[in-house]
Amino acid sequence: MITVSGSRWTRPVVALVLLVWLLWISHPAEIWHVAASATIPPLLVAVGLTLFDRALMAWRWLALLVPLPAAARPSLAKIMRIFFVSTFVGTFLPASVGGDVVRAYALSQERIPLALSAASVAMDRALGVMSILLVGVIALWAAPDAAPAGVTFTLWVGALACVALGIVVFSERIARMAGVLIARVPGMALRALAARLLDAVREYRYHHGALASVLAASVGVQVLRVVQAYFLGVSLGITSPLSAYFVAIPVILLIMLLPITFNGIGTSQAAFIWCFGAMGVGRPEAFALSVLFVALGIVGNLPGGLLYATGGRRQTA
Repeated sequence: MITVSGSRWTRPVVALVLLVWLLWISHPAEIWHVAASATIPPLLVAVGLTLFDRALMAWRWLALLVPLPAAARPSLAKIMRIFFVSTFVGTFLPASVGGDVVRAYALSQERIPLALSAASVAMDRALGVMSILLVGVIALWAAPDAAPAGVTFTLWVGALACVALGIVVFSERIARMAGVLIARVPGMALRALAARLLDAVREYRYHHGALASVLAASVGVQVLRVVQAYFLGVSLGITSPLSAYFVAIPVILLIMLLPITFNGIGTSQAAFIWCFGAMGVGRPEAFALSVLFVALGIVGNLPGGLLYATGGRRQTA
């Protein structure tokens, strides 16, 4: 009982302790002064851009259902509902992992095999991470002087992980090796599920065009997120150039994806202070920017809350 209770409260406690400590060292009074002086027009621009990134995110997931015959795919309306409801529910779960589970399960309720549902979500997530790394690596190449210490290593390690996933999808030899490892997984049901998931992911090797389109859309999403952060920074009076945001935001997004705290609370503040602090931005400004960035993501998830209240709850139950 103690173990269960402890595990239940670990993430909230970690998030709270980290957040309070960062708030303290960043001086709450100065943070409030920075936030209170924020200008409205750049904030409205950032909010408006969230409509475009959410639309692109929903479209790329629909495009990843290409292994299914067109007649077997859910309608765009159903896909949009599932996507927005799952992102809203994911707001209250660790990083994006919980939302991905909800999304895969809800899609499987539309007569889509669970393995393919999970594979579409996994590929969506993988291509999303790949696009973050791609934007970061290109920005690092274009503006190497804007990178804080440690960012280069982080981006290249992530890029190698994405290359490894691509090899699993497209290499027959590596796929056979993965199959051998799966055969050693304990438990018949778990082993069968892992094998079906591998087969479903491998189906994408026949759909190069769809993967390229989804990757391009994912890059567009990351560019929009960087520009959103830039306008939030402008509203707070931060004078860092746009190139600095293109280097820092991809790394921050990767840190926020780690399933450590809920919705990146605490870890996002630490990442903003680390990356922007290395570029000369004060802690109060970096902390305020991190809060606005997380809040902007929550605002983008609010349409899912409305859908959840009007019927999406049954799908995610």
